[in-house]
Amino acid sequence: MTEAVESEAIVFVVDDDPSMRKALSNLFRSVGLRAEVFGSARELLESELPEVASCLVLDIRLPGPSGLDFQAELAKANIQIPIIFMTGHGDIPMTVKAMKAGAVDFLTKPFRDQDMLDAVAIAIERDRTRRKDEKIVAELRAVFETLTARERDVLALVASGLMNKQIAAEIGLAEITVKIHRGHIMRKMGAKSLADLVRMAEMLGVRRPKP
Repeated sequence: MTEAVESEAIVFVVDDDPSMRKALSNLFRSVGLRAEVFGSARELLESELPEVASCLVLDIRLPGPSGLDFQAELAKANIQIPIIFMTGHGDIPMTVKAMKAGAVDFLTKPFRDQDMLDAVAIAIERDRTRRKDEKIVAELRAVFETLTARERDVLALVASGLMNKQIAAEIGLAEITVKIHRGHIMRKMGAKSLADLVRMAEMLGVRRPKP
């Protein structure tokens, strides 16, 4: 694991077995990871999750809602935290359901410490990448909001692959005017090339207006 993972990340552990919570807490802290432990899914929901890269190590069988139920609840609430499931009662259908719903891994107790650490490293890196991408999109969205309505139209048509001449014909402008708009868009968006601009439009979900 990188130093960044070790210094910033948090691993949340939800397990109703106090000895397992303690063992996992000690394991994660031994490699420099912050760890917070909870006896139930409800306890975790009632705490405030810090805005840092993190993952959730979750027991499949819990008092109250099961780990799978909790996974579904988090997804419904749009809480996108990578989950590593652990269980002493694993079976194939349960594993398939957890993985299809986006779990990073599914470890059967007793598991090797290294297997858990490897899964956590993958989960935290996934969360870090997601957070970075969301920040980039938020910044792009703020810049996109500064474009005029006409510039947004031109951007959508550029992103759909049309040439300046085709865009001009489609929205009833002179080709030189389209070129000027395109130059303004490139400058405002900070795009270094046409490919860069198209990639930005895709990240923002900018689509060609329907006729």
